[in-house]
Amino acid sequence: MAAACAALTASNAPARASGKKYDTGASDSEIRLGQTFPYSGPGSVYGVYGRTQMAYFDELNENGGVNGRKVRLISLDDAYSTPKTVEATRRLVEQEGVLGLFASLGTANQAAVQKYLNGRNVPQLLINSGAPRWNDPGNFPWTTPGLPLFSVEGRILANYVVRNRPGAKVAVLYQNDEFGRDYLKAFRDSIGNRATIVAEAHYDLTDATIDSQMLKLVQSDATVFYNCAASKFASQAIKKAHELNWKVLQLLISPSNSTVILGVAGKDAIRGIVSPQYIKQIGSKRWENDPGVLAFEALRAKRMPNITRDNSTAFLAYGVAVLMHKILERCGDDLTRRNLLRNATNLKGMVTPTLLPGISYATVPADYSPFNAMFIGVHDGTDWRLDPDPVAAD
Repeated sequence: MAAACAALTASNAPARASGKKYDTGASDSEIRLGQTFPYSGPGSVYGVYGRTQMAYFDELNENGGVNGRKVRLISLDDAYSTPKTVEATRRLVEQEGVLGLFASLGTANQAAVQKYLNGRNVPQLLINSGAPRWNDPGNFPWTTPGLPLFSVEGRILANYVVRNRPGAKVAVLYQNDEFGRDYLKAFRDSIGNRATIVAEAHYDLTDATIDSQMLKLVQSDATVFYNCAASKFASQAIKKAHELNWKVLQLLISPSNSTVILGVAGKDAIRGIVSPQYIKQIGSKRWENDPGVLAFEALRAKRMPNITRDNSTAFLAYGVAVLMHKILERCGDDLTRRNLLRNATNLKGMVTPTLLPGISYATVPADYSPFNAMFIGVHDGTDWRLDPDPVAAD
């Protein structure tokens, strides 16, 4: 995708004038940020995330920007391909001269550029992935996660199974990469000997369907189905389980519980699914008059009319854009990479318009985990029914 705006050149040395401090990517008039997203390829459904954030900053700039500076977001297409992520990231740093990157998508993709960015002291913030590797401030201090860590979510779901299905037999479908394996490991480690994983099947992003994998899992004697699939594969798995009349407790990871993904599976297929929740479901009547939802809807109607009103992925992206806006505001006139990192790693207690009441960011310098508790939701075919209180991972 073309850059959101043309980048200007800047010196690598911090500028200090009238009490202001600047690194590459910042000046009296602008702040340049970068990100990579799959606007094409197998993960293109998530391209709406980047488009939403570009729309947010376009609107912000129209209303004066941040502390008098326009935010220029350069969002590049990596087609969910690791080599293209590396190429695009190097372009953002070495040619576009961004102050930092934020919200880029993909576990494997971002892992491929983690050492490069940390070696250059370039912030790699709010990654659109919950891989535990992002919570490593000792070795990779310039990298922070933006989603609930897979380890946190895996423990929450494992504890739910133990409480509600003692002695459960579990079948698992997972993506054959670090994303899927991290979800599986977190669940397996937390389950321990309290339940048994009796069947596993994985898929590759190049697979057309997961029909054969689902047939294998259905033939097991599992009583619980742990669905760690993403995007279209999550929808396919839910739909196939329903077609095969597989009467088991279904657990679904939070990146796949959006209205867009569930809608493809069908109302009857999603009834009874259990999934951790931390953001408001944009299509729910429960939130239709919520101020944060109304603000998002105003932005969507004005700048993204082709995106449906109930697109939870776009709504989540909106919340992360608001968070990045708040971080930049906190930086004030000290727009150095180190100060940007300092503010991005001191988020404890911060909320955004998308978060469920009772959920707030937990990030501190010694622990980058963004959330340590989530609500358990059970889908009734129309909406999510949430437990009254959030559940901590431990």
